[in-house]
Amino acid sequence: MQIILLEKVVNLGNLGEIVKVKDGYARNFLIPTGLARRATEANKAEFEARRAELEKAAAAKLAEAQAQGEKLAGLTIKLTQKAGVDGRLFGSVTNHDIAEELNKQGYAVIKSQIRMPNGPIKTVSDSAVSVALHTDVVVDVNVSVYGETA
Repeated sequence: MQIILLEKVVNLGNLGEIVKVKDGYARNFLIPTGLARRATEANKAEFEARRAELEKAAAAKLAEAQAQGEKLAGLTIKLTQKAGVDGRLFGSVTNHDIAEELNKQGYAVIKSQIRMPNGPIKTVSDSAVSVALHTDVVVDVNVSVYGETA
């Protein structure tokens, strides 16, 4: 299926590009989330009429993400979890826990923006995680996990 991208999509293309994707990916994800539209003649004409407006909105989103990224860069989050004497946690620290702590500190982050390259944190340690605020803005945040004996 050919679609017109309404926003930049990672590993697919930029705003305004017409790309061919599998039907299910377009119908089940891209079109319902507002990232794309079918590439019909009517939709192409409508897109060209709205191109300037969409580009301005995309630039505003990028600027907002860059501003938030500058505040987040190098931030250290401290989390306390129950742990055994050997430093292993009962459970783990996930992207949900990190997003919740960032929200408490006043940063608007959702858990799908948190990238944990080594999976959930299962030991008392310091780790680096990435926060993808925008497709072009990825910031590293340090997470310090402290143990709390049961």
